[in-house]
Amino acid sequence: MERDLHVVVGATGGTGTALVHELRRRGHRVRAVNRGGTGRHGADVEVAAGDATDAASMREVCRGATAVYNCVNPPFAAWTSTFPAAVRGTIEGAAAAGARLVFADDTWMYGRVDAPMTESTPARPVGGKGVLRAWLAEAVLAAHARGTCPTVIGRAGELYGPLVESVLGAGLFGAAVAGRPPRWIGALDRPLTPTYIGDFARVLATLGEEPDDRAADPLLGRVWHVPHPAPLTGRELVGLVRAGTGSRAPLLRIGSPLARRLAAVWPLAREGAELVYQFEMPFVVDGSAFAARFPGFDPVPWADGVARTLAWYRDPVPSPDAAAAPGRERVVTG
Repeated sequence: MERDLHVVVGATGGTGTALVHELRRRGHRVRAVNRGGTGRHGADVEVAAGDATDAASMREVCRGATAVYNCVNPPFAAWTSTFPAAVRGTIEGAAAAGARLVFADDTWMYGRVDAPMTESTPARPVGGKGVLRAWLAEAVLAAHARGTCPTVIGRAGELYGPLVESVLGAGLFGAAVAGRPPRWIGALDRPLTPTYIGDFARVLATLGEEPDDRAADPLLGRVWHVPHPAPLTGRELVGLVRAGTGSRAPLLRIGSPLARRLAAVWPLAREGAELVYQFEMPFVVDGSAFAARFPGFDPVPWADGVARTLAWYRDPVPSPDAAAAPGRERVVTG
């Protein structure tokens, strides 16, 4: 019997690459889609060129799919122009194939919260990027409600891990490995739950392959948060990084005032300055609903995630192991 086909759109990004590896590990047929039709995913992975903003292109590359994953993450400057069209395009592709659409999401729509974020936390975004994220999620769930195609959302916190570019990336892990002062954005003693990239990929793969067979507790048409280990603080995370590198370089802490000043001269800071608030408040993502639905899911412990990330910064060579070396993510926070 032919295996189910899983199509990953945005397969050269960090989330997409990690997901391709996870789906391969689970024995699925995988088609990895990106604009250029290139990528190193293993000889058994079909690589295809496709533009997520072009519905006709998506209908073609999604042909025969059982599940389609939207892991598209445009550069910040192109979010407004690209993201809505990419969501519409992947919905069109999944619908034409009769496939399930799984959307990789973040937490920016929740805004300022002082308690753990659950799937029922109201969307109260504080900036344009959060508003857009809320709109995208609503568009994905509306497609399910209308019967266009079955959809489901996997939502992660701040990503970290090998090949991930985020506020927990080169500025923290890379700097510590190189012996430079590591950077920390926001408060050091607030609880937080960063999402290890391999855990995110495992959740997305599960949402793409599991049957929706519980009428009273459906899998589809809703949001699922990634489970995490018990929260830690920024100070504790920095301590794990320092313990793993022996780094004694002083910590450079960046708060909102400095971020706003940097925004005048640093494009990346300019785009991400509105999101610094997340790290100045409790930033805890509650994934207990997913953990209860799938009790065999064990998130990667903090020490293991930090060790794997540091190992990649010491030897940044891509690996087919999703838990050890997923692909590069183009995000700043979330």
